[in-house]
Order: sequence, then C-alpha cells, then structure tokens
Amino acid sequence: MRSLKTTTTLTKTIIYLVCTFLALLSIFPFLVMFVNATRSTYEIQQNSVSIIPSHFLLSNWHILNGKSFNPAVGFLNSMLISSGATLCAVYFSSLTAYALVAYSWKLRQPFFSFILAVLMIPAQVSSIGFYQFMYRIGWTNSLWPLILPAIASPAMVFFMRQYLLATLSLDIVNSARIDGSGEFYTFNRIILPIMKPAMATQAIFTFVASWNNLFVPLILLTDNEKYTMPIMVSLLRGDIYKTEYGSVYLGLSLTVLPLFVIYFLLSKYIIAGVALGALKE
Repeated sequence: MRSLKTTTTLTKTIIYLVCTFLALLSIFPFLVMFVNATRSTYEIQQNSVSIIPSHFLLSNWHILNGKSFNPAVGFLNSMLISSGATLCAVYFSSLTAYALVAYSWKLRQPFFSFILAVLMIPAQVSSIGFYQFMYRIGWTNSLWPLILPAIASPAMVFFMRQYLLATLSLDIVNSARIDGSGEFYTFNRIILPIMKPAMATQAIFTFVASWNNLFVPLILLTDNEKYTMPIMVSLLRGDIYKTEYGSVYLGLSLTVLPLFVIYFLLSKYIIAGVALGALKE
C-alpha cells in the first residue's frame, strides 16, 4: 500500500515538473520579446536572447513614435476592428447555429452543407473580387469592410452548431414558447447563457485572428490614419541600411498585450464550461 502511494506521488511530481517545464517553455518567447523591447538595436544584434531588461525603452518609444504613423491611432483602429468583428461573428454565428438546431425546415441540411462548402474556399481566392466590390461602393479606406464580413463566419457556425447539438435540450425552447416568449427573447435570454463557454472560446480565436490580420487591411487601407497595428509593425523594418530592432520588438509587444488581456478575461468561461461538461450526466 505504501509502495503504491509512493509511486502515485512520484508520478504526480513528474507530471507537475513536465507541465511546469512546458509552461515556462511557452512563456519564454514572450519574455524575450518584452525584454528586447527595452534593449537597443546594438544589444539585440550582439545577443538576441536575453532575460535581463535594459534601459532603452523610452528611446525605442521615441523611435516608434517618430515614424510616419501614429501607434496610438493604430492601436485604437485594431481594437475597434477586432472588437467589432468579434461581436458580430460570435452573435450572428450563434444565431445561425441556433436556427440550424432549434428549427426544422426543408432546406436545413442543404443550407448547412452550403456553409461547409463556403468554409473550404480560401480567403485569398476571393480577395480580388472583395477588393473590387469594396472599391465600387467606396469602402477601400474604411474600417467597415474589416468588421461587417465577420457576420458570415462558417467555421464558427459549424462549431456553435456542434456545441448546441450536445448541450441544448429542445424542451427548454418549447417551454419558453409555451410561456409566450418571443424567438429573439428566447435566444438572447436563454440560449446565449448556455453558449457562454463556446462563445468565449470562439471570441478568443476571432479576436486574435482579427487583431493579427495583415493581408486584408494591407490591400484595403492606404490612409495612415486607418492603419492597424500589424501594418505599422510591418513598416518598422526601416530603410535598407539599418533596422531599429528595439522599436520593432516594442511594436510587437504592444500588439500582443491586448491578446493577453482578452484571454485572461474570457478563460474563466472556458474553464467553467469544461467543469460543467465534466459534471453533466
């Protein structure tokens, strides 16, 4: 008995050590990035990997702020685009998934198959047509083309549908209808709270994808006041003679910080959903 207890304790210790090592290994690149944001270009070229901060943070900020664009404006633009796209994608994808699960209509399965077919089309294939359409309606230097298309998110619809099939009981919907609840009231007050874990998961992925998106903003935006953070970071390489790596790392650090905030804000809903699923019979 004592031998079995010792073996179990040793196994747990090894698991904790391995998990701790993997966690530190995952955090290390971000630590190096944040430290390099405080170092000069010469220090980075001499030793690119360091965990000891330097004192060039302010000078790197001056270099970053001295470019032809405004980092604060880019940060605000990226925040508006990512937040708007995330809200649109999560809400309307959840609404579409609810319609595919809660309603029985003749073309339900062909409609879902069409959504899966759209999922197979790469974004780069439709980029030329998308740009021409935005050009004709005068939206080439606007933030709207980066927000509104998130309403149609096939991958999220598929995820939300699968989640509802596993967690939603149609008896709840029927009971709400018998009590006189309207369809949108039922969805907003009953279905959305059930979908919180799935919505939090997809919100993290959508926000990160929208925040890091470079291809579409690069072909649509030409005005400096409409630039996003990824565009500004891509322009930090400098001229052909010298690249200020300290300011590049500072720009990358500013780009990554909101992603950490969004993850820490929404991760509790994911953990709650996992716990709920573990206790469900």
